[in-house]
Amino acid sequence: MVKPRKAATGAYRRSWLSGAPPPRWVRVLPVLLLVGVGVASFTDSVPVDIGFLLGAVPPLAVLAYGPLATAFLGAATIGLLTIPFFHLDRPGNTDLFTLGFVATLCVFVSFVRGRRDQQLDLERTVAETAQRAIVPDVRRRVGSVRCASLYRAAERGTLVGGDFFDVRPGPHGVRAVLGDVQGHGLSAVATVASVLGAFREAVLDDVDAESIAARLDRRLVVDSARTEHAELFATAVLLDFAPHGREVRVLACGHPPPVLLRGGAVSTVELDPGPPLGLGLADVTPGTAATVSLLPGDRLLLASDGVLEARDASGAFYPFVERLARMTGVGLDRLPDEIWADLSRFTPEIQDDVTLLILSLDPSGPG
Repeated sequence: MVKPRKAATGAYRRSWLSGAPPPRWVRVLPVLLLVGVGVASFTDSVPVDIGFLLGAVPPLAVLAYGPLATAFLGAATIGLLTIPFFHLDRPGNTDLFTLGFVATLCVFVSFVRGRRDQQLDLERTVAETAQRAIVPDVRRRVGSVRCASLYRAAERGTLVGGDFFDVRPGPHGVRAVLGDVQGHGLSAVATVASVLGAFREAVLDDVDAESIAARLDRRLVVDSARTEHAELFATAVLLDFAPHGREVRVLACGHPPPVLLRGGAVSTVELDPGPPLGLGLADVTPGTAATVSLLPGDRLLLASDGVLEARDASGAFYPFVERLARMTGVGLDRLPDEIWADLSRFTPEIQDDVTLLILSLDPSGPG
């Protein structure tokens, strides 16, 4: 079963001013104004010179309604002003012509807005489909490994930035990767696609984490050579779960090591890291993979720079390990959201892609 990708929250939620459907109060406002003025015209305590408020009805209708509804509300506005029963202002011909012109113009604007929104929705759907194909949702279980993840791109309106992660089964066991390419936002998407494509091929062919790292390094070197002054590079952590047993080999390539949650204790995995990928050094000065023996219930947590280098208003770094010590009792599936909520409270503004990948070995399950 694939865990559905959750909608972004907080600063990442798309507002109605950014293309989301308008809230209910925006749709109710022109109708409420129209009805309110009509009812008020029968009240002796309210002066009768409030008809000018009806001039706001057609422009307000444009924000939430299509051409037909906007035309109906515009006609209702003119009718309300001209029907003697409501005794509103007794407008002159110039006023009525002006209001009629504004209402007609609002109908045209509503038509243009509707066509534009349809085109934007189509483009957004295509973009989201392409982005999800690059970084798909991680399954809750891959072989004998239970997984939980969270991804928040720093660039608003996008699902993919400069971070990447994946968990894949292969003939040599389950492999996982989490990393960060040079830059973030849409400019880094092509590099992310290239790195993840190389990783998915390496899972099927290469026998260990060092070989996978060398393949990713070569991929970036080749891509960088195609573009003048590109200098593409990436940091990454590779995990190689043994097909049988409770061991995982961990290799860091210029990226901070994973954090191990064991019972109520939190510790950083000790590694001899290698250079970042893309420098052409993976075969020359490779890092040394560390073998970690996992106990039942142990969880390995991988995080991107957006978490580890987040700062509060005073400039202090987010104390990741210390904060995790307070969350050791949180379940695997809920832990990414708990960390995200805590990070959002700590830092006033998220300025980098935030990625979390939590893995736990469970050989008793299916797979």
